[in-house]
Amino acid sequence: MLTNLNENQKRAVTSSSPYVRIIAGAGSGKTRVLTTRIAFLVEEIGADPKKICAITFTNKAAREMKQRVETMLGVKGFGVHISTIHALCVRILREDIMCMNMPKNFTVLDADDQKSVLKEAYKELEIDVKNLSYSAALDYISNNKSAEISYEQAMKMANGLRKEMDKAEVYKYYVERLQSMYALDFDDLLLWTVRMFKLHENVLAKWQYRFQYILVDEFQDIDNVQYELIQQLAGAHNQVYVVGDPDQTIYTWRGANVEIIMHFERDFSPCETIVLDENYRSTPMILNGANSLIKNNRERVKKDLFSRKDPGEKITHYTAVSEDAEALWIAQQIVDLHKRGVNYSKIAVLYRANYISRSVEKGLLDFHVPYVIYGGIRFYDRAEVKDILSYLRVLVGGDDLALKRIINVPKRGLGNKTTDTLLEIARKERVFMYDVMKRPGLFKGKTENELRKLCDLIEDWKKRMVAMPLDKILEMVFEESGYRKMLEDGKDEDRISNIKELMNDLHDFMLNYPDSDLSEYLQMINLYMDKNDMDKDADFVQLMTVHASKGLEFDYVFVCGLSDGVFPSERTLMEGTKGLEEERRLAYVAYTRAKNKLYLTEPQGYSYVLSRARTASRFINEIDEQYIEHAGFNFSNKDFQRSTFSIKEPVAQPVQKRKPGAFKTGDKVVHTVFGDGQVIQVKGNMMDVVFSFPHGIKTIMVNHPSITKK
Repeated sequence: MLTNLNENQKRAVTSSSPYVRIIAGAGSGKTRVLTTRIAFLVEEIGADPKKICAITFTNKAAREMKQRVETMLGVKGFGVHISTIHALCVRILREDIMCMNMPKNFTVLDADDQKSVLKEAYKELEIDVKNLSYSAALDYISNNKSAEISYEQAMKMANGLRKEMDKAEVYKYYVERLQSMYALDFDDLLLWTVRMFKLHENVLAKWQYRFQYILVDEFQDIDNVQYELIQQLAGAHNQVYVVGDPDQTIYTWRGANVEIIMHFERDFSPCETIVLDENYRSTPMILNGANSLIKNNRERVKKDLFSRKDPGEKITHYTAVSEDAEALWIAQQIVDLHKRGVNYSKIAVLYRANYISRSVEKGLLDFHVPYVIYGGIRFYDRAEVKDILSYLRVLVGGDDLALKRIINVPKRGLGNKTTDTLLEIARKERVFMYDVMKRPGLFKGKTENELRKLCDLIEDWKKRMVAMPLDKILEMVFEESGYRKMLEDGKDEDRISNIKELMNDLHDFMLNYPDSDLSEYLQMINLYMDKNDMDKDADFVQLMTVHASKGLEFDYVFVCGLSDGVFPSERTLMEGTKGLEEERRLAYVAYTRAKNKLYLTEPQGYSYVLSRARTASRFINEIDEQYIEHAGFNFSNKDFQRSTFSIKEPVAQPVQKRKPGAFKTGDKVVHTVFGDGQVIQVKGNMMDVVFSFPHGIKTIMVNHPSITKK
């Protein structure tokens, strides 16, 4: 049982202390330790399997633990309770919720059920979802329930403000509707269990006797309510064994409290703490680089992970001239890895925010690299992106599908009946729906007024767009359609970022194809969307957010978009030290997903999302120089250089003096590395040159010897 365990793992498995805190570093074998601990309790201590309760936080982790325990213990393993904390609460409530005047066959609501209840509330209370999004309402309800704030208290706190009063009314409707249906949502499962244990000591005593050994996985991610439940089950006599890593606390935005694992010994004393510091996943280069990063955090348990693997390659940091150049470089590296025999499935591309996938997806498609978005939606398939593109399609020409999509987005009171009527007439007359919609007098009242306003808006856009750059057309539509206001009212920051990233995309298209128009851009997008239909049985590169990567590992990992304001995010930078430390933990999680090689990339240039020029993330600079190599492009005081490794100190280069104005827009040029190109912009002693695929746009010094006129 204890074979193949290192000394600290053995100590963790065999500890006789009643309260044990295992600080398990990334890749240190925590699941093996936890499952072996359960087997040890049964086989060596003689514990009754039915007295053991192991709690984790995902169904996937629970299934994996069950399989391992049953493999080790055989039929004895079936008696061990292993589940998520919510599933544990369901089991407890099914047995005893009757004492709370709730039937044992209560309904558990999922996210869709919750949304259905909110739709009922909005209809009855005459609340427009544009003014209060479902997600904002659910957050409000969850926060109030967790803080035990009643409807009456919520109304007082609203202080007469209309929007806050609407929230309170929705809160009241939601709670009363669930009561009438004998239903509980996921928050209720925990809150009702904790409340029941407080009110009924006999029920609490029963469950304290039922489970004498309590083991908790991913302990760094628990919130205050979950911790209270664990304390209740522990009582005065049960053993508590927790496993987690404060350096991987990345869910404080949904309630996780790093203080709980940090100060566990205050509530459970005497407590034995054992640190698992041998990493079995990553090479020393990757591990030491990640260690040097996370040491900048103050709120942590000190540990230095080490690995006995071969040193491996240094972390590669690549600075690209633009987002598209960054994506193409990543794609080229992946192609090279694949040629060397690496399966695509062994490679992951991670990013801080979903909108960053846009350029990466295009780069992979250009190189015909199959990919899948793990736990997410491809950029051009996201609803808000499709909506804005549909507006642009309506401007370019008669597009019935696009018009049907945007005719009531944002809401204008134009329902399916209106759309069906327009479509029916259009089909009969063999014209576009928009041609029919422009005719006055087809409808009456509000419907007619709204159609006239929409037609007038589109016609006005068509006139103005003739003299506009393409990116300004998109900005105009986003603002004047009311779409931006709709997203802002709903506090949909991620969706707003996706639209801003679409602006980046259109801006890059303008630079790459300066003579092209809006219809050509839309045709290009259609080509990329067609390329997305790949063989479902193919070998895929996996794209995902860093949050989604938690618990996963890959041979080769690219972390892209590493700019200050993106990663770390702008919001957390405004929060000060606490927010920055969480972002650094998130970067630590990202870096330690890599087993053999880690690539960190960041683009230069202007960002519509940040509304400023990009600068390299501090999470690159905080890595000790002995573990990282630098490549790519560096901008410093208008000087430009391309380096192989170090971008810290610009290397002086002999330059060939040229008179100012030697190059002008439109000049054909040739570069010693990038080949033939054309000047698209000259600014002082720098110029932007577009080169053939895959190089794209490069910013070059006008007097650099590597470039000459053709």
